[in-house]
Amino acid sequence: MKLFSIFQMGPIELKNRLVMAPMTRCRANNDNTPNDLMTTYYQQRCEAGLIITEGTSPSPNGLGYARIPGLFNQQQVDGWKKVTDAVHEKGGKIFMQLMHTGRVSHPDNMPEGSEIIAPSAIAMTGEMYTDKNGMQVYPVPKAMTITDIEKTQQEYIYAAENAIEAGFDGVELHGANGYLIDQFINTASNIRVDAYGGSGKYRCRFAIEVATKVAAAIGRDRTGIRLSPYGAFNDMEVFPELEETYEYLASELGKLRLAYIHIVDHSSMGAPPVSDAVKSKIRDAFGGVIIASGGFDKELAETALENGVGDLVAFGRPFLANPDLVKRFQEDIALNAPDFDTFYTPGEKGYTDYPTVEE
Repeated sequence: MKLFSIFQMGPIELKNRLVMAPMTRCRANNDNTPNDLMTTYYQQRCEAGLIITEGTSPSPNGLGYARIPGLFNQQQVDGWKKVTDAVHEKGGKIFMQLMHTGRVSHPDNMPEGSEIIAPSAIAMTGEMYTDKNGMQVYPVPKAMTITDIEKTQQEYIYAAENAIEAGFDGVELHGANGYLIDQFINTASNIRVDAYGGSGKYRCRFAIEVATKVAAAIGRDRTGIRLSPYGAFNDMEVFPELEETYEYLASELGKLRLAYIHIVDHSSMGAPPVSDAVKSKIRDAFGGVIIASGGFDKELAETALENGVGDLVAFGRPFLANPDLVKRFQEDIALNAPDFDTFYTPGEKGYTDYPTVEE
């Protein structure tokens, strides 16, 4: 099967085409530092061809959720170094996902001196969980100035350099699911009228600039990006020129010759479907490696690879509940079911205690 074949992604050889998708797990220390429990979690799943970590903030301003990790100080670099060492010891490959939450945040989850920023001063609907005070209404974010934009882009560069220092094989820029880069792309969160708003071309500017600067800092073949056309998570909306916008964005990213584009299709979770035509437009405009993601099982993944929908296929919840997912797929062994109640709770339950076949 293609799914279990070796794949050469630029200078990086992947032992199979299964990617462990990035999944927020909220298990970092309260100071947003990775810990030994996280090291165990990632090492358990290192049979994946490529692991992409949970979203990790490049800045104190991007720490929207309780107990998510950062990568903007030396203590965090040292914590992540234990993770990469453990994964590489077992022959795995691992990319760091850099996720700035932007307006998807609350002060109760953020360190002193940080601020909630976004393209425009438009609050999210609904409430966010905080360890301090439970559910809280999303506040109105500060609309980013040009100085804020330049500073934030520099934070991405610094965090990407930290990722390489920590031993990661590369980074994935989180440009999906309603977080900061996606907030610039989407009309629901960007009503700017300057060079970063208005037309689809201008709304893509932040994403392109971040990708350009990070690729220049750590290497284009170690820089990927995740996109979610038709994504509805975090109040994103379908806008009229959506397909043309993503085709333009993919073309510009293709000029940078990035390591990959990771396309999220959350239709299996209730979002509008991303049609094959849209995926083809992105793939053709980009001209590089595509990671397909969203609702795949073994058979659907193999079909996607055979039909050229993607070069690699990402699995989220199956990898969460099955640290030995590759072996289970290879030998057609039934999968563990994920425990939804422990997705974001502290501790090893629902995190490092899922049994392997041997166990």
